[in-house]
Amino acid sequence: MSSLAEYSLSDLLAPVTLEQFRTGVEGRAPLHIPAEGGSADARCALLDWDTFNGLLAQSSIWTHSTLQLVHSGKQLPAENYCAEVQTMSGPVVRPSPAKVQVMMAMGATVIANDVGALTPSLRAICDTLRTTYAASVAANVYCSFKGVQGFGPHYDTHDVFAVQTGGEKVWRLYRNRETDPVDYPGEGEEVRRYLASACGPVMQEVRMRPGDVLYVPRGWYHDALAVDGPSLHVTLSVTPLYGRILFRLLESAAMQDPAFRAWLPPATQGDGKPLAAQLADLGQRLATLSASPAFAREIAMTQQRLIGRSSDYRLPERIALTRFSPTGLMPPAVGGPAAVAMEWAMAQPRFVLEDMIAQFDFVPEVELRAAVEAAVKAGALKPVDAP
Repeated sequence: MSSLAEYSLSDLLAPVTLEQFRTGVEGRAPLHIPAEGGSADARCALLDWDTFNGLLAQSSIWTHSTLQLVHSGKQLPAENYCAEVQTMSGPVVRPSPAKVQVMMAMGATVIANDVGALTPSLRAICDTLRTTYAASVAANVYCSFKGVQGFGPHYDTHDVFAVQTGGEKVWRLYRNRETDPVDYPGEGEEVRRYLASACGPVMQEVRMRPGDVLYVPRGWYHDALAVDGPSLHVTLSVTPLYGRILFRLLESAAMQDPAFRAWLPPATQGDGKPLAAQLADLGQRLATLSASPAFAREIAMTQQRLIGRSSDYRLPERIALTRFSPTGLMPPAVGGPAAVAMEWAMAQPRFVLEDMIAQFDFVPEVELRAAVEAAVKAGALKPVDAP
């Protein structure tokens, strides 16, 4: 089993192989993976009780949005568990540790949202999933006590990897599934009644123990209930790009073509033939644009923005800055998202490589350094001294 600093999807799925998961499970059906051997300890180390208590004790990082309490499927209002605190910047409203614990004792579930950057272990697994799926990844923590149900039957608009790190929880997986949902029907009692009727009968009941993993594809109806004492689990939500992104990116690209800025003729003119011809022409232009290498590069850059670049602080080390200036010669051709960064660099009178790397965070650092090195070797860039 790898350390959490180098945790892979294969480690998360073991003993199920990555090939078995990809060919028979992913996107198709839920999968319960009981912990075996050392995998239990490694997965529980993702977030143990001491670490979670330590995070909650950092009260200044929490708001009523990032630390939510839910009871019987309803989110509790902030005034039930938050209090005004005086700070150097003035009064702020924060979750009160005392009130939170009282609400939990009354049956509330604590949901700590967006915790993926708060510990090295959580950062490592989130980075792994982002890179694997070219996706946005969020980590939320759920903590509840015996017999408590936070939410009724529902589905998610993302794939879920749930890792049980403390206590036990029973998940009920229902037979029905929404087909590739990208929007949720909303909130309120009417929605809860709809979900309860749409989920169908229970298909499988899974008892999650420390170190177990449960994969739930998007759209699959489920709910969960803590049993036998306190329960702690981390939900890793994976949301890759899907077809809707094409509309936003195509609009931006298409509007550079004058044909998309031209007026459309009235539908009544010439029996609608001029309008039909213009629409057909625009449709063909869109098809050509979406199939172009430049548009594929735009999609790749958008995916890379989701992945991001992990950048840990290394203080007290002070990073060295390397400066370059274009010479007027053409640099070697660069493919992929790095081409955008190099186009910017060659238009600057001088630039700092480290600033370029920080600015173009959707391009892998190794690709940027390689592109600059190639340009230097070709004589298109030259190192310059600090001013």
